[in-house]
Amino acid sequence: QVQLVESGGGLVQPGGSLRLSCTASGAIISITSMGWYRQAPGNQRELVATITRGGVINYAESVKGRFTISRDNAINTVYLQMNSLKPEDTAVYCCNAEGIILSGLGYRGSPYWGQGTQVTVSS
Repeated sequence: QVQLVESGGGLVQPGGSLRLSCTASGAIISITSMGWYRQAPGNQRELVATITRGGVINYAESVKGRFTISRDNAINTVYLQMNSLKPEDTAVYCCNAEGIILSGLGYRGSPYWGQGTQVTVSS
């Protein structure tokens, strides 16, 4: 019904920048919230940032001032600009979409997830 496809991960040196993108496809009328979560080896998945359709943003404390989330509602795409990257930011970053209204199916309460993209911060 809904596919989320991420892009933009890779290897970067400490202090560097990366920009992640995630586009949702399907018979989508609207998406309430889109965001990014990450999971490092041996750790639980944690929230990085979320943004609502109306532009309300929430960041994890660990990324405030370094990461910026944005979205383009017209193309169901969310972005994560990551600056001043640190080795501890290394993780698989997954895109999330919640509160989706689908044409012909109505409101879907369950969240949708992308496959994830690897971000590695290392010298």
